Amino acid sequence: MVGKKIFIGIDSGTQGTKGVVFDLASGEILAESYALHGMLEDNEGKREQYPEWWIVACEKVISDLVSQSNVNAKDVEAIGVSGQQHGFVPLDKDGEVIRPAKLWCDTSTTAQCETITKNAGGPASVVNAIGNSVAAGFTASKVLWLAENEPENYDKLATILLPHDYINYWLTGEKKTECGDASGTAYFDVANRRWSDKLLMAMDPSGKLSDCLPELIESDLPVGSVRPELAKEFGFKKGVLVSSGGGDNMIAAIGTGNVRPGVVTASLGTSGTIYAYSDKPVIDSEGELAAFCSSTGGWLPLVCTMNVTIATELTKNLLELNTARLNSFAERANPGSDGLLLLPFFNGERTPALPDSRATLYGLTSANYTPDNVCRSAMEGATFGLRYGLDVMRRQGVNPSEVRLVGGGAKSPLWRQIVADIFGCPVVRPMAAEAGALGAAIQAIWCYMHNLGENISMGELTDRYVIMDEARGLQPISANVELYNEIYEKYLKLDKALRPVYA
Repeated sequence: MVGKKIFIGIDSGTQGTKGVVFDLASGEILAESYALHGMLEDNEGKREQYPEWWIVACEKVISDLVSQSNVNAKDVEAIGVSGQQHGFVPLDKDGEVIRPAKLWCDTSTTAQCETITKNAGGPASVVNAIGNSVAAGFTASKVLWLAENEPENYDKLATILLPHDYINYWLTGEKKTECGDASGTAYFDVANRRWSDKLLMAMDPSGKLSDCLPELIESDLPVGSVRPELAKEFGFKKGVLVSSGGGDNMIAAIGTGNVRPGVVTASLGTSGTIYAYSDKPVIDSEGELAAFCSSTGGWLPLVCTMNVTIATELTKNLLELNTARLNSFAERANPGSDGLLLLPFFNGERTPALPDSRATLYGLTSANYTPDNVCRSAMEGATFGLRYGLDVMRRQGVNPSEVRLVGGGAKSPLWRQIVADIFGCPVVRPMAAEAGALGAAIQAIWCYMHNLGENISMGELTDRYVIMDEARGLQPISANVELYNEIYEKYLKLDKALRPVYA
């Protein structure tokens, strides 16, 4: 009896690791698993994790997946890995982790962003060199932070890996990366798809950093094969491929079918992202739009905000609610939350670039300060932050006719309607809830087929395997669109008025 051909997709995010087993023939997800991560944080912007936590989570997830009764580990052909972008994993000459990884949401490196930008000739010079600005979320400032704050650890630095690269390294023993995730480092030339000597020298004029970078490979190539000892542990056959993988946004783009021009994806996760595929670089002279590469051989202009479900999670904790009750409270509130307006900058903000900003709840009166309004304003405020990002994309000619919504917040019908109303365009959700893990599995299929000599396009694969839940699609409500446009103008004025006090 001929076995199935199955593929594993891993999505290692900030809060935890998800995994799926995907069947090539049926297009079905056969099994799913999840494991949580911890966090090291303080009130000064520190957000770190031990990379070992990701590995422990991956081991648990893969073991869970292949232990299912309908899954045979010997049928696994390839694995794809999606990882949180921008994290800095420093390795010594022996390939050992030197210290905890600083994450995308770590804002303690603002001063280093300014130093690198100045050394590279100023903001315009930086954008001209790499297509992006040096944002606090990106990897570059974290590397300089290590040099300035832990020089003994910097002296040990031999290899710089991103989170998904490190998981691939654990799986294969190979230190490689691809253009999608590499383009979020702020030392990668997005237009020309290569490392930027100018930015690397601005970080360290000794030239050391060029020798610390992993090999750059194309997105349809394998990093390598699963190490024999791991293959034995999981029950895999010899030669299971590990695809190039990519950053979480690049891989979620695959998982939502965002691999051709015209599709826009928005994610309601811990952070919020909006992105669209392009056949050419899309570079914002003001540096607010991230001019990323895709993990499919193209480009993925993207805007990221740092505060989305963090707003609702903090509200849940404050009011001692579960998710169902949060939604129930918010549903009882009127659109606009009776004048309550949240600027949700709990973790500082990336777009607009306000790393020292703080959250503000504005418009409180004795009548509107209710749990219902507080819950709805958390959803609305986070969505206004995303609306700012959408407007940045619109300035670059990206105008969505439909938004494909993913992330934890997308599970809420109310929040999906709020997004449709604030964005002013239809919203649809993919049938598969875990776009990152599904996208990783599809990229693994792409890599596997190309390795066999089959020249299939990514678009053909996503047309086959990415299905939209059209029945639960939502149209904007015209009265709400008009109301939210007015409130959004107030949101922008409030943000502008508060900027002088952020410090």
